[in-house]
Amino acid sequence: MSIDFQIIDHAIAHIVIDRPERHNALDVEHDRALAGAWQRFNDDPQLKVAVLSARGGRAFCTGADIGDYLAYRRDLAESDAPTSIISFGGLTGAGDVSKPTIAAIDGICVAGGLELALACDIRLATPESTFALPEVRLGILPGGGGTQRLAKVAGMGVAMRMILTGDTFDASFALNHGLVTELVPKAGLEAAALKIARQIAGNGPLAVIAARRAVLASHDLTLEAGLFEESALQRLLLRSRDAREGATAFVERRPAAYIGS
Repeated sequence: MSIDFQIIDHAIAHIVIDRPERHNALDVEHDRALAGAWQRFNDDPQLKVAVLSARGGRAFCTGADIGDYLAYRRDLAESDAPTSIISFGGLTGAGDVSKPTIAAIDGICVAGGLELALACDIRLATPESTFALPEVRLGILPGGGGTQRLAKVAGMGVAMRMILTGDTFDASFALNHGLVTELVPKAGLEAAALKIARQIAGNGPLAVIAARRAVLASHDLTLEAGLFEESALQRLLLRSRDAREGATAFVERRPAAYIGS
């Protein structure tokens, strides 16, 4: 199976799509395998953050393997099964993963590949990377969350431009419009992603989860409701052992020993 799962520093999951001969596209089998990798990450309390990348150097992910995956989705669409949320690769649904995720993008990042990246919390890319949601050219729409996440990340105008035309855009466009956080030379991409992952993994785990939850909530809540959510989460954190340890360690000028409680 060409979905690799590596554990780094006992706390970081490095999930790698390894189908360069298919531009790292996902057929049904690999879609399920990637979903299994995310489930493994989510269920392991020792793992604090995940990095998603791909092998081959030409493509991060070109989305669904057309001949296999779309036929599978078409069969579902033509069946009597009720409409359900499409979770491409087990990442693009609503709340599939509850811990921080980083996408390390190198090369072609289109269709479901861009939807996987948009579902990650932080996105790094090489200057050679390209981005597109070309599904309308196939008579369908970006069904793995692309129509929902892109506008929140890059704004309505950018989302309409990309999705309705299906055009491809370069890494500078992606950086300027918030699709990626920063551009990193190809040789340093993995190291840059792991550096951020290690920073996250070293912070209070309860605080990281709560802060991520509060930021994600800001997309959908009014300011008043979002501030209430933030305050409720902060109240829980202030009552935790980790919060006391964090303050004590700061005063004593030593690394905090967090235990997640």
